[in-house]
Amino acid sequence: MGADAHASKAASHASSELDVLIEVPRGSFLKRGSTGHVDFVSPLPCPFNYGSVPAYVGLEGDLLDALVLGPRLELGTQLRVRAWGAVTMTDRGMQDDKLVCAAHPPTEAQRRAVLRFFRVYALAKGLLNRWRGRGGRNACEGWIDVDSALARAVPRDERWSGPGVEF
Repeated sequence: MGADAHASKAASHASSELDVLIEVPRGSFLKRGSTGHVDFVSPLPCPFNYGSVPAYVGLEGDLLDALVLGPRLELGTQLRVRAWGAVTMTDRGMQDDKLVCAAHPPTEAQRRAVLRFFRVYALAKGLLNRWRGRGGRNACEGWIDVDSALARAVPRDERWSGPGVEF
């Protein structure tokens, strides 16, 4: 599919804008979770701004993950941005969608780069989980549309106090 056709398809599936909180700025080596706790120090810098959508809880019980394409955003930045798709990951056997957000539809090259990153990330996270004694399958399952990812998430309410499992 060409870039124009992909952009048109992405636009037809794009949801309304969402509020995203940046937990890992682009270029950072520190991987933080939704609680602000440092999960691990990466040997490679994160190629995207990474954070969460505080209004939704994902299938694994933590805030719905989101990455924001574009220039580096500072830790703690809150912004309203459009989601154009999502990458589905399996982490320790739990499904974990990650919304892909940007001011404009991602190009085909950006989409491939996001998928390539998460394929490598799944392998690295699998090794880290094994080292930590945590079992379960790790894999990048591919790209899905925003509506599918949001349909699997649940709105966050006052009962949510953090992820139910340790990451």
